[in-house]
Amino acid sequence: MFLVPDRRSLRQLGPDLALLFSGLGLTLLAVVVLVPLTAVSATLAILWIGVVLLPLTLTLASGLARWDRERLLRWGLEVSSPQYRPAGAGPAGPLRRITDPRRWLDLGFEGLIALPVRVLTGTLPLLWILGSLSGLTYWAWGRLLPSEIRELPGQWALAAVTGLVLALTLPAGAHLLARLDAVVTASLLGGAAPGARLPGGAPAAASRISPLAASDHRLRENAWSRMTIAYLAFVLVVVGWPVTAIVYEVHPAPAMVVSVAAGAAALMGARWPWAGLSLSAVAALAVLLVTAPGHGTAPWPWPVTSLLAHCLTLAVLAIFHRWYWALSAWSAGAILTLLVLLVTDPAELPGGTLRTVTTNGVVLVAISGGVVLLGLTARQWILARGQAEEAQSVSAEEMRRRHELEDRGRIARELHDVVAHSMSVITVQAGTAKYRLQHLDAETVSEFEDIAASSRQALGEMRSLLTILRTDEAIAEVSMPGLAQIDELVAASRSAGAEISAELDDVDVPPTTGLTSYRAVQEGLSNALRHARGAAIEVRILHLGDDLEISVHNHAPPQSTAPHDPLPGAGLGLAGTRERVGALGGSVECGPTPEGGFLLRARIPLTDPLPG
Repeated sequence: MFLVPDRRSLRQLGPDLALLFSGLGLTLLAVVVLVPLTAVSATLAILWIGVVLLPLTLTLASGLARWDRERLLRWGLEVSSPQYRPAGAGPAGPLRRITDPRRWLDLGFEGLIALPVRVLTGTLPLLWILGSLSGLTYWAWGRLLPSEIRELPGQWALAAVTGLVLALTLPAGAHLLARLDAVVTASLLGGAAPGARLPGGAPAAASRISPLAASDHRLRENAWSRMTIAYLAFVLVVVGWPVTAIVYEVHPAPAMVVSVAAGAAALMGARWPWAGLSLSAVAALAVLLVTAPGHGTAPWPWPVTSLLAHCLTLAVLAIFHRWYWALSAWSAGAILTLLVLLVTDPAELPGGTLRTVTTNGVVLVAISGGVVLLGLTARQWILARGQAEEAQSVSAEEMRRRHELEDRGRIARELHDVVAHSMSVITVQAGTAKYRLQHLDAETVSEFEDIAASSRQALGEMRSLLTILRTDEAIAEVSMPGLAQIDELVAASRSAGAEISAELDDVDVPPTTGLTSYRAVQEGLSNALRHARGAAIEVRILHLGDDLEISVHNHAPPQSTAPHDPLPGAGLGLAGTRERVGALGGSVECGPTPEGGFLLRARIPLTDPLPG
């Protein structure tokens, strides 16, 4: 039930009120500081003092905008930080901020657009709270009222019920106003961050949209477009309300309603064309009805302010949406005018003449039709420019990928011509040694066979690597070693004369985790064979909870081993292992042990470290 707040809405009441009241305070500060500074900067621009003062004004506006984004973040909505143009070095650096449209947008929002929104969202909850407290405590302070009021029947019950209803609806009303503040602020200060949502809102559903729909979306979500529409609608409401009330002798209350409806049609039409079309038609009909009893020769049935508001809605529909929305709205205005001519008695018309109404209708049809044509033309130009920019971006991305593939192909050719060729020679020589060399004992033949097997395995992995380099395929699409091949790796290392004990748990892991584990064991064995000949080696792969632990521990080489120079290495193996494991959210520990050996231990999480 709307009147019964649940526990969640009560918990949200504090953050909602904090957002609303802090927004009102921030806006009042912005108006007091930014508006005078902007006026002084514009006035003194001819003396160059204003040119120096203007960057300071824009910087303050951006600072207030940053506070607004932090205010929304504390409330629960993350707003993307916009990219400002760098000021540059030197005395003229700050002056470059004048050319940054993003800072001008911050100034326009903080100094102008936010004021009516924050006054509404900041004062309504305050009046809501005061009304609730007044109704619930009427029994205490009602005795101070004059006796005529105190003696009214049912006043105590009415006050108590009113206060109770306001208290129960306060959480829902405050949350609605907070969402309004958040939507307006986030839209004009950078947009909600990817994946962000309003507190209590459902996650945005991902969907595939066509390039044209994507262009429409970018056009509607442009902050300058939204702010321009909001500013023009606000001006039309401020001007149309008194004009409708004074010129057409309409009561201020209905004059305000029809003026706000006419201005809101353009705002709603920017996002929801059906809502803008419907509200525009209803507002036009309402203006027609409330101004019909007016006197004099004022334009009717389309006052100038109503005509301008209707044209603004047509322009928004024509630019932001498909052509039939603007055409439908234009047809609705023309049909309303035609109906007035058909059903109205000329003697009852303002001024007593049908010519005035006919002329007014012709002016509406002509001007609004021209606005629709201009809007459709502007839409095509904007979309064509956006498609050209997108094509350039795609072309640049394809060019980058082509250069990257060319570089990778060049590396692959070098690897094939040098390393793969040498590995092939080793494989052939080791495999044919027992046929070419006579009088080899069984142990030597077995050694050559092990060398041939290891070189064939290395050659197979080299070919897989060359495939990745040449075709831009993912690792998952190419056959790569994993946990199942570690037994073969350990056996091949034993054939080199190393004493290796292995404890390998049978774990089902993703291909990337298996490949990373294989490379970690391979690096540990390679280091032990190069730097600690004759040392006993222990290889363990253990499934510990949600982690996979890989360890390669070689003991100190025996004292009886003849001294030798370690085999050369590039020194990049351990760094590469850290990068591989770190990419999966794991960690690597390596270093000498107290008994003179060396330990390489890696832990890789088996759960996805990245949410979603």
